[in-house]
Amino acid sequence: MFSWLKQSAKKFGLFSDDDPPPERSGPRLIPRDQHIISRAHISPNALKVLYRLRQEGYQAYLVGGGVRDLLLGREPKDFDVATNARPEEIRRVFRNCRIIGRRFRLAHVHFGKEIIEVATFRAQHDEESEEDALNENGRILSDNVYGTIEDDAWRRDFTVNALYYDINDFSVVDYTGGVADLDEGRLRIIGDPVQRFREDPVRMLRAVRFAAKLGFRIDEASEQAIHDLGHLLEDISPARLFDETLKMFQAGYAAETFELLRHYGLFGYLFPETDAQLAEERDNFPQVFVARALENTDRRVDEGKSITPSFLVAALLWGPVSREAEQNVARGMSELEAMQVAGDAVVARQVRHVAFPKRFTLQSREIWTLQERLKRRGGKRAELLMQHPRFRAGYDLLMLRAECGEDVAELADWWTRFQSADEDARQSMAVHTGQPAKKRRRPRKRKRKPADQGTA
Repeated sequence: MFSWLKQSAKKFGLFSDDDPPPERSGPRLIPRDQHIISRAHISPNALKVLYRLRQEGYQAYLVGGGVRDLLLGREPKDFDVATNARPEEIRRVFRNCRIIGRRFRLAHVHFGKEIIEVATFRAQHDEESEEDALNENGRILSDNVYGTIEDDAWRRDFTVNALYYDINDFSVVDYTGGVADLDEGRLRIIGDPVQRFREDPVRMLRAVRFAAKLGFRIDEASEQAIHDLGHLLEDISPARLFDETLKMFQAGYAAETFELLRHYGLFGYLFPETDAQLAEERDNFPQVFVARALENTDRRVDEGKSITPSFLVAALLWGPVSREAEQNVARGMSELEAMQVAGDAVVARQVRHVAFPKRFTLQSREIWTLQERLKRRGGKRAELLMQHPRFRAGYDLLMLRAECGEDVAELADWWTRFQSADEDARQSMAVHTGQPAKKRRRPRKRKRKPADQGTA
Protein backbone atom coordinates (compact mmCIF):
# COMPACT_ATOMS: atom_id res chain seq x y z
CA MET A 1 0.00 0.00 0.00
CA PHE A 2 2.49 2.58 1.20
CA SER A 3 5.65 0.51 1.01
CA TRP A 4 7.46 3.49 -0.54
CA LEU A 5 6.67 5.50 2.57
CA LYS A 6 7.95 2.75 4.83
CA GLN A 7 11.13 2.38 2.77
CA SER A 8 11.78 6.11 2.92
CA ALA A 9 11.17 6.13 6.67
CA LYS A 10 13.56 3.18 7.15
CA LYS A 11 16.21 5.10 5.25
CA PHE A 12 16.01 7.82 7.87
CA GLY A 13 15.93 5.27 10.71
CA LEU A 14 12.30 5.90 11.69
CA PHE A 15 11.27 2.26 12.08
CA SER A 16 12.02 -1.27 10.96
CA ASP A 17 10.01 -4.44 10.39
CA ASP A 18 10.94 -5.83 13.79
CA ASP A 19 10.17 -2.72 15.81
CA PRO A 20 7.79 -3.33 18.76
CA PRO A 21 5.00 -0.83 19.35
CA PRO A 22 6.76 2.44 20.20
CA GLU A 23 7.15 3.62 23.76
CA ARG A 24 6.93 7.28 24.74
CA SER A 25 10.25 8.32 23.30
CA GLY A 26 9.21 11.42 21.39
CA PRO A 27 7.52 11.82 18.01
CA ARG A 28 8.63 10.49 14.66
CA LEU A 29 8.49 13.26 12.09
CA ILE A 30 7.65 12.44 8.49
CA PRO A 31 8.88 15.43 6.42
CA ARG A 32 6.93 16.87 3.51
CA ASP A 33 8.93 15.08 0.83
CA GLN A 34 8.11 11.66 2.36
CA HIS A 35 4.31 11.83 2.42
CA ILE A 36 1.57 12.76 -0.04
CA ILE A 37 -0.48 15.26 1.98
CA SER A 38 -0.96 18.57 0.19
CA ARG A 39 -2.77 21.70 1.37
CA ALA A 40 -4.63 21.61 -1.95
CA HIS A 41 -6.55 18.58 -0.59
CA ILE A 42 -7.41 20.19 2.75
CA SER A 43 -10.57 22.19 3.31
CA PRO A 44 -9.86 25.94 2.98
CA ASN A 45 -11.90 26.50 6.13
CA ALA A 46 -9.78 24.01 8.08
CA LEU A 47 -6.68 25.87 6.89
CA LYS A 48 -8.24 29.15 8.06
CA VAL A 49 -8.72 27.68 11.53
CA LEU A 50 -5.18 26.31 11.67
CA TYR A 51 -3.54 29.56 10.56
CA ARG A 52 -5.73 31.76 12.76
CA LEU A 53 -4.94 29.75 15.88
CA ARG A 54 -1.25 29.88 15.00
CA GLN A 55 -1.46 33.66 14.56
CA GLU A 56 -3.00 33.95 18.02
CA GLY A 57 -0.02 32.10 19.51
CA TYR A 58 -1.58 28.64 19.94
CA GLN A 59 -0.42 25.27 18.66
CA ALA A 60 -2.76 23.81 16.04
CA TYR A 61 -2.62 20.60 14.01
CA LEU A 62 -4.85 18.76 11.59
CA VAL A 63 -5.54 15.45 13.33
CA GLY A 64 -7.32 12.12 13.19
CA GLY A 65 -9.26 10.61 10.34
CA GLY A 66 -8.53 13.51 7.99
CA VAL A 67 -4.77 12.93 8.22
CA ARG A 68 -5.24 9.16 8.01
CA ASP A 69 -7.37 9.39 4.87
CA LEU A 70 -5.07 11.90 3.18
CA LEU A 71 -2.10 9.57 3.76
CA LEU A 72 -4.13 6.75 2.20
CA GLY A 73 -4.93 8.89 -0.84
CA ARG A 74 -8.60 9.14 0.09
CA GLU A 75 -10.85 12.17 0.29
CA PRO A 76 -11.61 12.91 3.96
CA LYS A 77 -15.22 13.24 5.02
CA ASP A 78 -14.35 16.02 7.45
CA PHE A 79 -11.37 17.80 8.97
CA ASP A 80 -10.63 18.02 12.70
CA VAL A 81 -8.18 20.30 14.48
CA ALA A 82 -6.33 19.74 17.76
CA THR A 83 -4.90 22.66 19.73
CA ASN A 84 -3.60 23.69 23.14
CA ALA A 85 -6.21 26.48 23.25
CA ARG A 86 -9.02 25.85 25.73
CA PRO A 87 -12.62 25.82 24.45
CA GLU A 88 -13.32 29.31 25.84
CA GLU A 89 -10.15 30.63 24.19
CA ILE A 90 -11.18 29.11 20.86
CA ARG A 91 -14.54 30.83 21.15
CA ARG A 92 -12.83 34.17 21.73
CA VAL A 93 -10.78 33.68 18.56
CA PHE A 94 -13.75 32.69 16.36
CA ARG A 95 -17.04 34.55 16.55
CA ASN A 96 -18.65 31.77 14.50
CA CYS A 97 -17.87 29.20 17.23
CA ARG A 98 -20.11 27.15 19.51
CA ILE A 99 -19.02 25.02 22.47
CA ILE A 100 -20.75 21.63 22.62
CA GLY A 101 -20.58 18.55 24.81
CA ARG A 102 -20.41 17.91 28.50
CA ARG A 103 -18.45 14.68 28.89
CA PHE A 104 -16.13 15.80 26.09
CA ARG A 105 -16.19 19.57 25.42
CA LEU A 106 -15.52 20.58 21.82
CA ALA A 107 -15.54 23.78 19.79
CA HIS A 108 -17.44 23.82 16.51
CA VAL A 109 -16.37 26.59 14.14
CA HIS A 110 -19.12 27.16 11.58
CA PHE A 111 -18.53 28.13 7.96
CA GLY A 112 -21.96 27.93 6.39
CA LYS A 113 -22.81 24.22 6.16
CA GLU A 114 -19.26 23.13 6.96
CA ILE A 115 -18.22 22.66 10.59
CA ILE A 116 -14.58 22.42 11.63
CA GLU A 117 -14.34 20.56 14.92
CA VAL A 118 -11.62 21.90 17.22
CA ALA A 119 -10.60 19.90 20.30
CA THR A 120 -8.23 20.88 23.08
CA PHE A 121 -5.33 18.46 23.68
CA ARG A 122 -6.55 15.86 26.19
CA ALA A 123 -4.55 13.86 28.74
CA GLN A 124 -5.15 10.62 30.62
CA HIS A 125 -6.86 10.95 34.00
CA ASP A 126 -4.51 11.04 36.97
CA GLU A 127 -5.14 8.98 40.08
CA GLU A 128 -6.79 11.85 41.95
CA SER A 129 -9.31 12.50 39.19
CA GLU A 130 -10.00 8.90 38.18
CA GLU A 131 -12.47 8.25 41.00
CA ASP A 132 -14.84 10.89 39.64
CA ALA A 133 -14.03 10.31 35.97
CA LEU A 134 -14.55 6.52 35.75
CA ASN A 135 -17.36 4.23 36.85
CA GLU A 136 -16.96 0.87 38.58
CA ASN A 137 -16.36 -0.88 35.22
CA GLY A 138 -13.61 1.53 34.24
CA ARG A 139 -15.80 3.46 31.80
CA ILE A 140 -15.01 7.14 31.23
CA LEU A 141 -17.70 9.47 32.57
CA SER A 142 -15.83 12.76 32.09
CA ASP A 143 -13.00 13.52 29.70
CA ASN A 144 -11.99 17.15 30.07
CA VAL A 145 -8.46 16.72 31.45
CA TYR A 146 -6.22 18.82 29.24
CA GLY A 147 -2.59 18.16 28.35
CA THR A 148 0.08 18.38 25.64
CA ILE A 149 0.06 17.13 22.07
CA GLU A 150 1.95 14.02 23.23
CA ASP A 151 -0.63 13.39 25.96
CA ASP A 152 -3.35 13.83 23.38
CA ALA A 153 -1.77 11.32 20.99
CA TRP A 154 -1.48 8.59 23.60
CA ARG A 155 -5.05 8.92 24.82
CA ARG A 156 -6.58 8.57 21.34
CA ASP A 157 -8.21 5.28 20.35
CA PHE A 158 -6.25 3.82 17.41
CA THR A 159 -2.74 4.51 16.21
CA VAL A 160 -3.90 5.37 12.69
CA ASN A 161 -6.15 8.07 14.18
CA ALA A 162 -3.32 9.60 16.25
CA LEU A 163 -1.43 11.29 13.42
CA TYR A 164 -0.96 15.07 13.30
CA TYR A 165 -0.29 17.31 10.31
CA ASP A 166 1.82 20.36 11.21
CA ILE A 167 0.90 23.40 9.13
CA ASN A 168 4.20 25.08 10.06
CA ASP A 169 6.55 22.73 8.20
CA PHE A 170 3.99 20.39 6.55
CA SER A 171 5.32 17.34 8.40
CA VAL A 172 3.34 14.44 9.85
CA VAL A 173 3.87 13.93 13.58
CA ASP A 174 3.56 10.31 14.76
CA TYR A 175 3.86 9.42 18.46
CA THR A 176 2.26 5.95 18.43
CA GLY A 177 3.45 4.13 15.31
CA GLY A 178 0.40 5.00 13.24
CA VAL A 179 2.31 5.42 9.98
CA ALA A 180 3.74 1.89 10.26
CA ASP A 181 0.27 0.51 10.99
CA LEU A 182 -1.14 2.33 7.95
CA ASP A 183 1.55 0.74 5.82
CA GLU A 184 0.80 -2.74 7.24
CA GLY A 185 -2.98 -2.36 6.97
CA ARG A 186 -3.31 -2.94 10.72
CA LEU A 187 -5.82 -1.42 13.15
CA ARG A 188 -4.25 -1.32 16.60
CA ILE A 189 -5.65 0.28 19.72
CA ILE A 190 -3.31 2.48 21.73
CA GLY A 191 -2.45 1.03 25.12
CA ASP A 192 -3.94 -2.02 26.80
CA PRO A 193 -7.01 -3.10 24.76
CA VAL A 194 -8.90 -4.42 27.79
CA GLN A 195 -8.48 -1.15 29.68
CA ARG A 196 -9.29 1.00 26.66
CA PHE A 197 -12.45 -0.96 25.81
CA ARG A 198 -13.55 -0.84 29.43
CA GLU A 199 -13.08 2.94 29.40
CA ASP A 200 -15.47 3.17 26.46
CA PRO A 201 -17.05 -0.04 25.07
CA VAL A 202 -18.19 1.82 21.95
CA ARG A 203 -14.53 1.68 20.85
CA MET A 204 -15.21 -1.95 19.93
CA LEU A 205 -17.84 -0.79 17.41
CA ARG A 206 -15.45 1.88 16.16
CA ALA A 207 -12.79 -0.80 15.64
CA VAL A 208 -15.20 -2.79 13.48
CA ARG A 209 -16.28 0.32 11.56
CA PHE A 210 -12.73 1.41 10.78
CA ALA A 211 -11.64 -2.11 9.87
CA ALA A 212 -14.54 -2.35 7.40
CA LYS A 213 -13.99 1.12 5.99
CA LEU A 214 -10.23 0.85 5.57
CA GLY A 215 -10.06 -2.84 4.74
CA PHE A 216 -7.62 -3.28 7.64
CA ARG A 217 -7.22 -6.23 9.99
CA ILE A 218 -7.63 -5.72 13.73
CA ASP A 219 -4.51 -6.73 15.65
CA GLU A 220 -4.68 -9.92 17.73
CA ALA A 221 -4.66 -8.32 21.18
CA SER A 222 -7.56 -6.03 20.29
CA GLU A 223 -9.43 -8.91 18.64
CA GLN A 224 -9.25 -11.02 21.79
CA ALA A 225 -10.44 -8.14 23.94
CA ILE A 226 -13.44 -7.59 21.67
CA HIS A 227 -14.40 -11.26 21.90
CA ASP A 228 -14.13 -11.09 25.70
CA LEU A 229 -15.76 -7.72 26.39
CA GLY A 230 -18.63 -7.45 23.93
CA HIS A 231 -21.12 -7.73 26.80
CA LEU A 232 -20.07 -4.26 28.00
CA LEU A 233 -22.17 -2.80 25.17
CA GLU A 234 -25.21 -3.68 27.28
CA ASP A 235 -24.23 -0.78 29.56
CA ILE A 236 -24.24 1.78 26.74
CA SER A 237 -27.35 3.89 26.30
CA PRO A 238 -29.61 2.81 23.40
CA ALA A 239 -29.53 6.41 22.13
CA ARG A 240 -25.74 6.36 21.77
CA LEU A 241 -25.88 2.96 20.09
CA PHE A 242 -28.33 4.44 17.58
CA ASP A 243 -25.73 7.05 16.61
CA GLU A 244 -23.04 4.39 16.23
CA THR A 245 -25.35 2.11 14.25
CA LEU A 246 -26.02 4.86 11.70
CA LYS A 247 -22.29 5.51 11.35
CA MET A 248 -21.65 1.82 10.73
CA PHE A 249 -24.50 1.11 8.32
CA GLN A 250 -24.82 4.35 6.37
CA ALA A 251 -21.19 5.02 5.44
CA GLY A 252 -21.02 2.79 2.37
CA TYR A 253 -19.43 -0.22 4.11
CA ALA A 254 -22.51 -1.74 5.72
CA ALA A 255 -22.11 -5.24 4.24
CA GLU A 256 -18.49 -5.58 5.46
CA THR A 257 -19.43 -4.08 8.82
CA PHE A 258 -22.26 -6.57 9.26
CA GLU A 259 -19.93 -9.52 8.62
CA LEU A 260 -17.36 -8.21 11.12
CA LEU A 261 -20.01 -7.52 13.77
CA ARG A 262 -21.19 -11.11 13.51
CA HIS A 263 -17.61 -12.42 13.47
CA TYR A 264 -16.83 -10.65 16.75
CA GLY A 265 -20.18 -11.49 18.35
CA LEU A 266 -21.30 -7.83 18.59
CA PHE A 267 -24.31 -7.84 16.27
CA GLY A 268 -26.45 -9.59 18.89
CA TYR A 269 -26.03 -6.67 21.30
CA LEU A 270 -27.52 -4.33 18.70
CA PHE A 271 -30.19 -6.53 17.06
CA PRO A 272 -30.71 -9.52 19.36
CA GLU A 273 -33.84 -10.95 17.69
CA THR A 274 -32.36 -10.72 14.21
CA ASP A 275 -29.12 -12.27 15.44
CA ALA A 276 -30.99 -15.17 17.04
CA GLN A 277 -32.78 -15.84 13.76
CA LEU A 278 -29.51 -15.65 11.82
CA ALA A 279 -28.03 -18.28 14.12
CA GLU A 280 -30.66 -20.84 13.14
CA GLU A 281 -29.12 -23.28 10.68
CA ARG A 282 -32.48 -24.50 9.34
CA ASP A 283 -33.07 -21.39 7.24
CA ASN A 284 -30.47 -19.45 5.25
CA PHE A 285 -32.96 -16.79 4.10
CA PRO A 286 -32.38 -14.25 6.94
CA GLN A 287 -28.61 -14.26 6.37
CA VAL A 288 -28.99 -13.75 2.60
CA PHE A 289 -31.75 -11.16 3.07
CA VAL A 290 -29.82 -8.94 5.51
CA ALA A 291 -26.60 -9.19 3.49
CA ARG A 292 -28.40 -8.26 0.25
CA ALA A 293 -30.21 -5.35 1.92
CA LEU A 294 -26.93 -3.91 3.18
CA GLU A 295 -25.23 -4.42 -0.19
CA ASN A 296 -28.07 -2.43 -1.79
CA THR A 297 -27.60 0.29 0.83
CA ASP A 298 -23.88 0.48 0.05
CA ARG A 299 -24.66 0.71 -3.66
CA ARG A 300 -27.00 3.66 -3.07
CA VAL A 301 -24.34 5.44 -1.00
CA ASP A 302 -21.78 4.83 -3.75
CA GLU A 303 -24.18 6.26 -6.35
CA GLY A 304 -24.86 9.34 -4.23
CA LYS A 305 -28.51 8.40 -3.63
CA SER A 306 -30.33 9.10 -0.40
CA ILE A 307 -30.81 6.42 2.23
CA THR A 308 -33.06 6.45 5.25
CA PRO A 309 -32.82 4.71 8.64
CA SER A 310 -36.47 3.65 8.30
CA PHE A 311 -35.66 1.25 5.44
CA LEU A 312 -32.58 0.02 7.33
CA VAL A 313 -34.79 -0.81 10.32
CA ALA A 314 -37.41 -2.43 8.05
CA ALA A 315 -34.80 -4.68 6.43
CA LEU A 316 -32.84 -5.60 9.57
CA LEU A 317 -36.01 -6.49 11.50
CA TRP A 318 -38.01 -8.07 8.67
CA GLY A 319 -37.15 -11.60 9.81
CA PRO A 320 -38.48 -11.22 13.38
CA VAL A 321 -41.49 -9.18 12.22
CA SER A 322 -42.58 -11.61 9.49
CA ARG A 323 -42.20 -14.58 11.82
CA GLU A 324 -44.26 -12.95 14.56
CA ALA A 325 -46.88 -11.94 11.98
CA GLU A 326 -47.23 -15.59 10.92
CA GLN A 327 -47.77 -16.56 14.55
CA ASN A 328 -50.43 -13.85 14.89
CA VAL A 329 -52.26 -15.18 11.82
CA ALA A 330 -52.21 -18.64 13.39
CA ARG A 331 -53.92 -17.09 16.43
CA GLY A 332 -56.77 -15.89 14.24
CA MET A 333 -55.78 -12.35 13.24
CA SER A 334 -56.18 -11.08 9.69
CA GLU A 335 -52.91 -10.80 7.75
CA LEU A 336 -52.91 -7.00 7.86
CA GLU A 337 -53.68 -6.83 11.58
CA ALA A 338 -51.11 -9.55 12.27
CA MET A 339 -48.40 -7.50 10.53
CA GLN A 340 -49.34 -4.32 12.36
CA VAL A 341 -49.32 -6.00 15.77
CA ALA A 342 -46.04 -7.79 15.03
CA GLY A 343 -44.36 -4.57 13.89
CA ASP A 344 -45.41 -2.73 17.04
CA ALA A 345 -44.17 -5.53 19.30
CA VAL A 346 -40.79 -6.05 17.62
CA VAL A 347 -40.05 -2.32 17.54
CA ALA A 348 -40.96 -1.97 21.23
CA ARG A 349 -38.42 -4.67 22.10
CA GLN A 350 -35.75 -3.43 19.67
CA VAL A 351 -35.56 0.15 20.96
CA ARG A 352 -34.43 -1.16 24.34
CA HIS A 353 -31.14 -1.98 22.61
CA VAL A 354 -30.80 0.58 19.81
CA ALA A 355 -33.13 3.52 20.26
CA PHE A 356 -34.28 4.30 16.73
CA PRO A 357 -36.39 7.47 16.98
CA LYS A 358 -40.13 7.16 16.55
CA ARG A 359 -40.10 9.14 13.30
CA PHE A 360 -38.13 6.29 11.72
CA THR A 361 -39.88 3.32 13.33
CA LEU A 362 -43.32 4.66 12.31
CA GLN A 363 -42.14 4.66 8.70
CA SER A 364 -40.68 1.16 9.11
CA ARG A 365 -44.04 -0.10 10.32
CA GLU A 366 -45.72 1.44 7.27
CA ILE A 367 -43.22 -0.38 5.03
CA TRP A 368 -44.08 -3.67 6.74
CA THR A 369 -47.85 -3.22 6.50
CA LEU A 370 -47.44 -2.36 2.82
CA GLN A 371 -46.19 -5.92 2.28
CA GLU A 372 -49.78 -7.03 2.97
CA ARG A 373 -51.50 -4.12 1.26
CA LEU A 374 -49.50 -4.69 -1.94
CA LYS A 375 -51.32 -8.02 -2.32
CA ARG A 376 -54.59 -6.16 -2.86
CA ARG A 377 -54.50 -4.96 -6.45
CA GLY A 378 -58.12 -5.01 -7.64
CA GLY A 379 -60.02 -1.95 -8.83
CA LYS A 380 -58.42 1.39 -7.93
CA ARG A 381 -56.39 0.02 -5.05
CA ALA A 382 -53.14 -0.26 -6.98
CA GLU A 383 -53.35 3.34 -8.21
CA LEU A 384 -54.09 4.58 -4.71
CA LEU A 385 -51.25 2.57 -3.18
CA MET A 386 -48.75 4.16 -5.56
CA GLN A 387 -49.61 7.51 -3.98
CA HIS A 388 -48.63 6.24 -0.54
CA PRO A 389 -45.57 8.16 0.77
CA ARG A 390 -43.85 4.87 1.63
CA PHE A 391 -44.82 3.03 -1.56
CA ARG A 392 -41.34 3.05 -3.08
CA ALA A 393 -39.73 1.73 0.11
CA GLY A 394 -42.44 -0.92 0.42
CA TYR A 395 -41.92 -1.96 -3.19
CA ASP A 396 -38.13 -2.10 -2.67
CA LEU A 397 -38.60 -4.40 0.32
CA LEU A 398 -40.94 -6.60 -1.72
CA MET A 399 -38.36 -6.85 -4.51
CA LEU A 400 -35.66 -7.71 -2.00
CA ARG A 401 -37.82 -10.50 -0.59
CA ALA A 402 -38.36 -11.88 -4.10
CA GLU A 403 -34.64 -11.73 -4.95
CA CYS A 404 -33.77 -13.66 -1.79
CA GLY A 405 -36.22 -16.50 -2.42
CA GLU A 406 -39.47 -15.61 -0.67
CA ASP A 407 -42.59 -16.73 -2.50
CA VAL A 408 -43.53 -13.24 -3.72
CA ALA A 409 -41.85 -13.23 -7.17
CA GLU A 410 -45.16 -13.03 -9.08
CA LEU A 411 -46.38 -10.16 -6.92
CA ALA A 412 -43.09 -8.25 -7.28
CA ASP A 413 -43.13 -8.75 -11.07
CA TRP A 414 -46.74 -7.51 -11.28
CA TRP A 415 -45.89 -4.28 -9.44
CA THR A 416 -42.82 -3.76 -11.61
CA ARG A 417 -44.92 -4.02 -14.76
CA PHE A 418 -47.79 -1.98 -13.33
CA GLN A 419 -45.56 1.02 -12.58
CA SER A 420 -44.30 1.23 -16.17
CA ALA A 421 -47.67 0.49 -17.85
CA ASP A 422 -49.91 3.14 -19.45
CA GLU A 423 -53.39 3.91 -18.14
CA ASP A 424 -55.26 1.38 -20.32
CA ALA A 425 -52.79 -1.40 -19.48
CA ARG A 426 -53.10 -0.61 -15.79
CA GLN A 427 -56.88 -0.92 -15.92
CA SER A 428 -56.56 -4.28 -17.66
CA MET A 429 -53.99 -5.52 -15.15
CA ALA A 430 -56.19 -4.50 -12.22
CA VAL A 431 -59.16 -6.38 -13.70
CA HIS A 432 -57.12 -9.55 -14.25
CA THR A 433 -55.49 -9.83 -10.83
CA GLY A 434 -57.97 -12.47 -9.74
CA GLN A 435 -59.21 -9.94 -7.19
CA PRO A 436 -62.19 -8.22 -8.82
CA ALA A 437 -63.23 -4.98 -7.29
CA LYS A 438 -66.01 -5.33 -4.79
CA LYS A 439 -69.33 -3.89 -5.86
CA ARG A 440 -70.34 -0.94 -3.87
CA ARG A 441 -73.22 -1.65 -1.59
CA ARG A 442 -76.07 0.74 -1.90
CA PRO A 443 -76.95 2.23 1.43
CA ARG A 444 -80.05 0.72 2.90
CA LYS A 445 -83.07 2.95 3.05
CA ARG A 446 -84.11 3.52 6.56
CA LYS A 447 -87.69 2.70 7.32
CA ARG A 448 -89.56 5.68 8.52
CA LYS A 449 -90.99 5.32 11.93
CA PRO A 450 -94.72 5.86 12.01
CA ALA A 451 -95.71 9.23 13.36
CA ASP A 452 -96.42 9.31 17.05
CA GLN A 453 -100.21 9.04 17.37
CA GLY A 454 -100.13 10.05 20.95
CA THR A 455 -101.59 8.16 23.87
CA ALA A 456 -105.18 7.42 24.50
